[in-house]
Amino acid sequence: MFEGILITIATAATPLLIASVGELVVERSGVLNLGVEGMMVMGAVTGFGVALATGSPWLGVLAAIIVGALFSLLFGFLTLTLVTNQVATGLALTLLGLGLSGMLGESFVGQPGVKMDYIYIPVLTDLPLVGKLFFGQDPLFYVSLLLTAGVAYFLFRTRAGLTLRSIGDNHTSAHALGINVIGIRYLAVMFGGACAGLAGAYLSLVYTPQWIENMTAGRGWIALALVVFASWRPWRVLAGAYLFGAVSIGQLHAQALGIGVPSQLLSSLPYLATVVVLVLISRNRRLTMVNTPASLGRPFVPDR
Repeated sequence: MFEGILITIATAATPLLIASVGELVVERSGVLNLGVEGMMVMGAVTGFGVALATGSPWLGVLAAIIVGALFSLLFGFLTLTLVTNQVATGLALTLLGLGLSGMLGESFVGQPGVKMDYIYIPVLTDLPLVGKLFFGQDPLFYVSLLLTAGVAYFLFRTRAGLTLRSIGDNHTSAHALGINVIGIRYLAVMFGGACAGLAGAYLSLVYTPQWIENMTAGRGWIALALVVFASWRPWRVLAGAYLFGAVSIGQLHAQALGIGVPSQLLSSLPYLATVVVLVLISRNRRLTMVNTPASLGRPFVPDR
């Protein structure tokens, strides 16, 4: 039973981790993308639809990544090229994604999906307690861990990562040094969108292999909060995602045990935890200001 609980926590945390790591890269470049929720739900409906049509969950995953990247490209064009307000644009794209996914997925409701198979490694997967947890998960679980490690290495161990962080810290100085600020921000935004699409595909192909309108259920907003919670550090994002995953699964087990608390209150626990975390962070304003990219959310217009 304990192993089963840990497996469900990992499953609940994986989409949060993938979306948060992508958004972390975006914010490290000095851009604030509030459209993560919309990109996730578009990835979910696209992944489900393509997998249903082709019978291949991997093609569904690929399509979800492409749609997430294209949606983020629209965000980038509006905010980086046309210099629209990033907050308003992100919110508009979230509303667009929620509405468009509901329309596209109307015919998918009630249809059985194509579930991605779990990995099985002889002997290792059959180990007691840790076998299924470490050697019997779905492939995207391992992708999420590799993605976290890769982003951590990229940001703090490579020259390109240093360039990206320098843009987030001071885009004016970076531009004065000859760095293509807009181009790098475009790449960061598209990477974040691709991760959001992948996270959405995880929901409809692994977590619950079916399509339900608005199935992201606020996970995109939790991912945004996780980035702040982690002080823009990849490994802290990993810890935060699993913490929120544990809260989500904990409320389900509490309902199953018949704990005398209204089910609506238990279902709201992940979102209450998000509010609590943000309040705690706001109290530690000094630490937050030190670690926050200085140009976060500020548009950059190069000299003509």
